[in-house]
Amino acid sequence: MDLDGVRTFVTAADAGRFQDAAATLSITQQAVSKRVAALEKDLAVRLFTRTARGVRLTIDGQAFLPHARALLDAEERAVASVRPGRRALRVDVIGRRLAPADVLRGFHRAHPDVELDVVTLFDAKEAFAAVRSGTIDASFRAVTLPARRLPDGIATARVHDEPVQLLTGPRHALAAARSVTPDRLVGHRIWMPGLVDGTEWAAYYDDFAAAFGLTIEATGPDFGTDPLLDTIADSSSLATLVGAQTRLGWPADHDLRRIALHDPMPVYPHSLIWRADNPHPALTALRAHLDAARQGHGTRQVWTPHWAR
Repeated sequence: MDLDGVRTFVTAADAGRFQDAAATLSITQQAVSKRVAALEKDLAVRLFTRTARGVRLTIDGQAFLPHARALLDAEERAVASVRPGRRALRVDVIGRRLAPADVLRGFHRAHPDVELDVVTLFDAKEAFAAVRSGTIDASFRAVTLPARRLPDGIATARVHDEPVQLLTGPRHALAAARSVTPDRLVGHRIWMPGLVDGTEWAAYYDDFAAAFGLTIEATGPDFGTDPLLDTIADSSSLATLVGAQTRLGWPADHDLRRIALHDPMPVYPHSLIWRADNPHPALTALRAHLDAARQGHGTRQVWTPHWAR
């Protein structure tokens, strides 16, 4: 199987647009299209559906994606096996639009000589397994396990607290507020279709809802960020919750509002996970950078789940 085609497919799946994949791979958009078309021909299935905003994985594309990642992982391990000490630091950031990716970009700006290989695994369970097996060097995750239940040889440290915000459309009852307290969300419909039972982010928002007497709806299929934003923009009753550093873009006529939450300020606790015996020098540099960059919230009262305290 042509690994360039597989790499192009994975990059396009992560980017959501062939144009963005081309920029990441430093090739033309036409080259991306040709590689994907060749891979689809080899597999005799369609991997993407073209949309007005880019591309979306078909059912076959979704089925092939984890195996494609595994192929690229195997290639990376093969290359790394013949150049010890020179490989890139492989770090999982859960999502390329989310705070950990932003934090890692800050590290790269401070250490431009460090080569990074950024991946996006599904949840903390998968991240712990990948760190333990050595397929990745570190992962940014919310850690719900107590220290005594961590896998042998695995270390964690809380490195970044991200404030959680309310996101509404212009006709929502709270749209004009600059900030609100969490208890004011009681009775409002909070819709988060991306919550998946058993994941660390679902655990966080379950505890958040319980702490403040809220109801968070996770009903309906998760079609991705753009359809969610479209729905929120058109609704006078639905709102959602997002991290303050989550990178979102929407058409100007959506007029969406980010509203700060305070008294207490809910923060999402990002931790770094790594193997205690990992000797990669860039991992040491990353940990030192995160320790130096970690900031508190001054005198603000903050809230996190009990497992993060």
